[in-house]
Amino acid sequence: MNRIRQYIKNNPDRKLLIPFFTAGFPSLDKSLDLISTAVASGADFIEIGIPFSDPLADGPEIQYSSYAALKNGITMKKVLKMIETLRKRSEVPLILMGYYNPILTYGEQNFMSDAKSAGVDGLIAPDLSIDEAANYKKMADINKLSTIFLVSPTSSADRIKRIEKLCSDFVYAVTVTGVTGAGKVFDSSTDNYLKGLQNGLKKKFVAGFGVSSAETAKRLAKYSDGIVIGSKMVSLIRENKNHRQALKAVEKLLTQIRKAI
Repeated sequence: MNRIRQYIKNNPDRKLLIPFFTAGFPSLDKSLDLISTAVASGADFIEIGIPFSDPLADGPEIQYSSYAALKNGITMKKVLKMIETLRKRSEVPLILMGYYNPILTYGEQNFMSDAKSAGVDGLIAPDLSIDEAANYKKMADINKLSTIFLVSPTSSADRIKRIEKLCSDFVYAVTVTGVTGAGKVFDSSTDNYLKGLQNGLKKKFVAGFGVSSAETAKRLAKYSDGIVIGSKMVSLIRENKNHRQALKAVEKLLTQIRKAI
């Protein structure tokens, strides 16, 4: 049983708080500091982004963080090395989010094995269709890595069932059509979409894309099992050039969200 499954089993009623950080942004060492601060501020899992030149599902903030990390010379091997270092500090469940091209280039089997050895617990490949994920899923299961796939407001009921079947422990619900980004507008259609997932899914699901405040997190957590917050994390880091100030800003927001949900 990996850390994700164990955590959910031990905390069945806890709303999950999952902040996202791009590995190597603003630097590898600072990424580690930010993740440690997030854990101390109430994060349940950490989602770590693998920098990629063409992040199709990501808006301008996360695109910027990927670009900056790549300019810093971040590679897949450096990401995995960072996770090894992080794992020595914490047992927090770690989810690696990466587009499929770098995984394929690295070698699917080698990637799964090395990710497991580094201390990764779960994987998200947002551009990998479930129709082409059979080998990916098989390799992940062999290495006891939790697979997390995305549903969206445009997903049919049949496809949602198929996606849920491929998710090891929980489903990631994209709240809006389009790319990531703070400040999305949530309305009654968002509520109804999440209520529908509540009624239709057997596994837990978390809601992401657009969370930017304790208020928006509370709204989404009302009809889901937790929230993912990414673009706002990047914007806080960019707004606070001083590293210590950035850590304080991340701590403040995540503490507020933890209390709100």
